[in-house]
Amino acid sequence: MYVRSIRTLALVAAAVVALSAMFVFGSRPAEGAGAGCTVTYQVNQWSTGFTADVTVTNNGPAVSAWTATWSWTGNQQVTSGWNAQLSQSGQQVSAASEPYNGSVASGATAGFGFQATYSGTNSAPANFAFNGVPCSGIGTPSSPSSSPSTSPSSQPSSGPCPASAVFCDGFENQTSSAPSGRWSIVTPSCSGIGTAAITTAQEHSGVKSLEIDGHGTYCNHVFASDSTDMATAAPTWYVRFWMKHTAPLPTNHTTFLAMNDSAHGNTDLRLGAQNGALMWNRQSDDATLPDQSPAGVAQSVVFPTGAWECLEFSVDGAGGQIHTWYNGSPVAGLTEDGVSTPDVDDQWLSGTGASWRPQLTDLKLGWENYSSGDDTLWFDDVVLSTSRIGC
Repeated sequence: MYVRSIRTLALVAAAVVALSAMFVFGSRPAEGAGAGCTVTYQVNQWSTGFTADVTVTNNGPAVSAWTATWSWTGNQQVTSGWNAQLSQSGQQVSAASEPYNGSVASGATAGFGFQATYSGTNSAPANFAFNGVPCSGIGTPSSPSSSPSTSPSSQPSSGPCPASAVFCDGFENQTSSAPSGRWSIVTPSCSGIGTAAITTAQEHSGVKSLEIDGHGTYCNHVFASDSTDMATAAPTWYVRFWMKHTAPLPTNHTTFLAMNDSAHGNTDLRLGAQNGALMWNRQSDDATLPDQSPAGVAQSVVFPTGAWECLEFSVDGAGGQIHTWYNGSPVAGLTEDGVSTPDVDDQWLSGTGASWRPQLTDLKLGWENYSSGDDTLWFDDVVLSTSRIGC
């Protein structure tokens, strides 16, 4: 017997409808996954694209590796993914397990996700299978009611807020120029002429954003800090935000996001730049991710000026791992997976770094520059969550 159920969740706001549809596919016995599988497929959709989170429950014997396959009935095209190695040929798509998530016990789940484009109707996958086991009972999502001109950047100020979110904040509820509510202005170490303010001059969505007027030299630290919500997301913190800035990333070390680590003398885990590319820095021992060798820097990304870009990361307090995504794609140089990789995380994991287990207590958006150079930055659509968010 096959079981089929469809749940559709519509997230509606101002100028766009972001569609979230979940389909539960029935299962049947087949070789490779024992007694069968059950799949949930959850979509956040706009007029020209969507993200999807897929969870497969293995109802049969344990597997040591898996491959999920399906076919599109339309022109959907996968552009990036996470927690699986995705490939597409025509309308056929394959998602193969990563080395770290291939083992799935009986009754356990495997999860992955992807971002894709489409035009016309975004029909649900057909012929979904897990290790060759067909999972029947596919439903069809409703079509979005947004206009054809709607794009991800015009979604509600905090975007489609996932159920796993601790908060989604596009700064739309701010009532004055000074950040308030969960946000307060802080100037770690020393303050100068740098400022943090709510502005209507720039926005990724909605009408407001957080503007940081950052200046060079050590004494111009300024951040908008949230010190109340991080504990709720522990032990693994997922953060997504959009950022735009005016000056090229400098050669010297700068920071635009910092999180206090109470497990390491209340020093900061810092996300910023060095040698012109994005970089993680651990203040407790000044380790960097990636290494600041030419080969290491080449595995990071350069954050362009004058455009809204999406940055996402997760920090695992129990395992000490860091994963970073830029516009939905993983960044190899900003990945610390617990296995020493030359030019990436070998320095980070050396010595006591192998036992690094952070306890993050705040989230600070702003600017620190340890040499010279100014930059104006805007932050918008910030999300703190307990699972992957997507751009």
